[in-house]
Amino acid sequence: MIRLGSATLILQLVLCLFCKTSWAAPLGGMEDGKILGPEELRGVSYFSTFLMDHSSGMLYLGAKDAILAVDTNKLNQQPQMIVWDVPEEKRRSCMDKGKTQADCNNYIRLLEFVSDGRLYVCGTYAFDPQCAFLDLSSFTLEKTEGGGVKMETGRGKFPFESSQPYTAIMADGILYTAATKNFQGTLFSISRATGPVQERIRTEDSINWLNDPKFVSSAFIQQSPENNPTGDDDKIYFFFTEVANTNDLHTRVKVSRVARVCKSDVGGMRALQRRWTTFLKAELVCEDRPSGQRYNILTDVFTTEHKPGDPSSTHFYGLFSSQWEPEVSAVCVFSLSDISNAMDGPYKERKETCHSSLKPEPVPIPRPGQCLNAALKAAGFDSSQNLPDKVLLFARNHPLMAQRVTAAPLLVRKGITYTKLAVTLTDNGQKQKGALMHLGTTRGELHRVAIANHNATLLQEIPLFSSQEPVNNILLYQDWALVGSPMSLARVQAKGCSLYPSCEVCARARGLGCVWSTMEGACRATTAEPPPGDIIDEAMQMCDIGEGRCTPKTRELQVLVGLRLLLPCIQLSPRPCSWEYPPHTHTRQHGSELEVTVMEDSLGIYICTCQEGGPSIRNPTFCRRAAYQLTLQHPTAALPTKGTETATGGSRHILAIYILVFCGGLVLGVLLHYFSCHRRGIGHQEPHKPDNLRLSEMGSELLGSSTTHNATHSNPSNGHESSLDVNCNTSSIGLNVTSDILAVDMLDERMEDRMSSTGVEKISAQANETDDGLGDGIGEVMKGQGEDVKLPYV
Repeated sequence: MIRLGSATLILQLVLCLFCKTSWAAPLGGMEDGKILGPEELRGVSYFSTFLMDHSSGMLYLGAKDAILAVDTNKLNQQPQMIVWDVPEEKRRSCMDKGKTQADCNNYIRLLEFVSDGRLYVCGTYAFDPQCAFLDLSSFTLEKTEGGGVKMETGRGKFPFESSQPYTAIMADGILYTAATKNFQGTLFSISRATGPVQERIRTEDSINWLNDPKFVSSAFIQQSPENNPTGDDDKIYFFFTEVANTNDLHTRVKVSRVARVCKSDVGGMRALQRRWTTFLKAELVCEDRPSGQRYNILTDVFTTEHKPGDPSSTHFYGLFSSQWEPEVSAVCVFSLSDISNAMDGPYKERKETCHSSLKPEPVPIPRPGQCLNAALKAAGFDSSQNLPDKVLLFARNHPLMAQRVTAAPLLVRKGITYTKLAVTLTDNGQKQKGALMHLGTTRGELHRVAIANHNATLLQEIPLFSSQEPVNNILLYQDWALVGSPMSLARVQAKGCSLYPSCEVCARARGLGCVWSTMEGACRATTAEPPPGDIIDEAMQMCDIGEGRCTPKTRELQVLVGLRLLLPCIQLSPRPCSWEYPPHTHTRQHGSELEVTVMEDSLGIYICTCQEGGPSIRNPTFCRRAAYQLTLQHPTAALPTKGTETATGGSRHILAIYILVFCGGLVLGVLLHYFSCHRRGIGHQEPHKPDNLRLSEMGSELLGSSTTHNATHSNPSNGHESSLDVNCNTSSIGLNVTSDILAVDMLDERMEDRMSSTGVEKISAQANETDDGLGDGIGEVMKGQGEDVKLPYV
């Protein structure tokens, strides 16, 4: 027992030092990829806002009391920095109002370009939002005659508190925002925040317009003259989650919304004065109809044009979670045309009671809520202030559309909480384009999922930051993905088949136009049409790995009687998974995973089979996802089937000793790491946390407009909760000790010495493969199981 604990302790220490000392090194296998920590970012923390200048490659970062400018083409250069902090008397006044010292800083959360070569920046400024202009040529804030920062109030434009969600977008030099507008954070508005004072309008103070919303994202869709024969106005879209306005006072059901306003709207003359006359909203539904699973909380939205240069081809990729199932993430895509159809459809009538509704009001002419176009102008309505009062009153009472904008999930992942999303479209010369989704997690990881030919395939899981640093920003620039956390910044490659350094992972990216070159030993792009059928399975067979997309190898696990195991079976589909196993076993299914209590009659083959197919397929296909064979480690030493309490108690005793040894090893590892870093002068120390910094809690507050966060983090290997793990960026080290249930990867670690001594091959249920090029320890972690599932469309 001591030998097993010592070996495990040494392994953990080596892996921890191996990870930590390579933090600042370039990302192995990612060419010029690199991670910048607090030391490289001049000790600044609480990064929450990214703004990219695509013409120069300069990235502007909003943080606590500071603004940074990072040249993404020269990451070795020290970034420029502006300090914009709060005077001491202002800070004391804030604390006198009941706020903490951490609250009374200036968190820079709004950065937007204006047309004259300046940045418009706003910060919380000790619960008194203030905005200023930053001159890009000198990288200084505009000053007053007295030498102080020239500021203007940010109230109504910007939230008071750093944790309050908001979104903002600049449209033709005018700022449009969606945020709270009072100190308590109980009043909300979507407004035109800058420009002529008489044109600064906002939403009505009514729960029919906004009901406790959590703002997520915004987009400005500018019409191109060649694709706008009707002369329709440009539009601004806002995405948020709010409480459904129902008569049921006992249930706060949340719904996702998209709202639209028109750029030329200046409010009404009598009704709706200084209010939007074009505000309309519709429900976004991300639902898998065959299984009935719906994902109702919007977390992030990525906007992209499927045909570059054509605004009508705009699609919105939405990242969702569920109000009823917290550890689940789904992605649905909505087209601009579908949203426009909903806005042009019937209006939702208000219900008088739970079972009856008011008689529908006749829709007046011109149509309420529509944007100005050539036809309206020809009819004499060249301004929203010329609209009749009956049109405006109808618009005020009918902001919600009856038609929902629905989509089926492109992917669903349980046990992992995604925080941010970015999408790279690929055009490999084939008839159908593919998409590569970059997904950030609450544990500081970047996951890549390929969408092609109605299939979703998990390609890579890349640990970037500490497990307590959630990814809160992902920006795409040229061939790079710029990934941020509250403490760090990473630059990783985002395009090209060279992302996939092994034949197996390259085969899974076959739908993106990648093929493995045996001669070069590398993944290369191809324009050749793939053969009909399962292109991924065909490509994997060329890799000679002995398994295909739906034919995984059977992994042998040597176990002891009385042990409780959690067998993983990961998929990206909302459809259910089923298990086949020996009769009379003691099992319990947790989602797609299977808990097994090992008895003598539990030995045998365990097979997980999952359903595939989009909602248009009535008879879904079935794909084998995982296969295990349970055998006794030492049959002669097996405990009898009776008296399992003793076996379980022994297992718990072994686990308790393991935990004690592990904790001691963790302390020793920290000391060794500290000594190693100071002696060698290499690596990256654990980021220094400023006063009152609690990344595990505060990280979610810096997710832009996202508030999704879990106090306990999910193990990326198996989705099982873990409240204790080695703080290394290696997914194979996680230990589930909240109960006496062992994950398969933990079983492998505990049995490593004995299995190797008997010549039995160690099999990991996740079959993690680390590429040889990842010598620095922060490289890609490729999953051996390919999560491919047929999905609706891209």
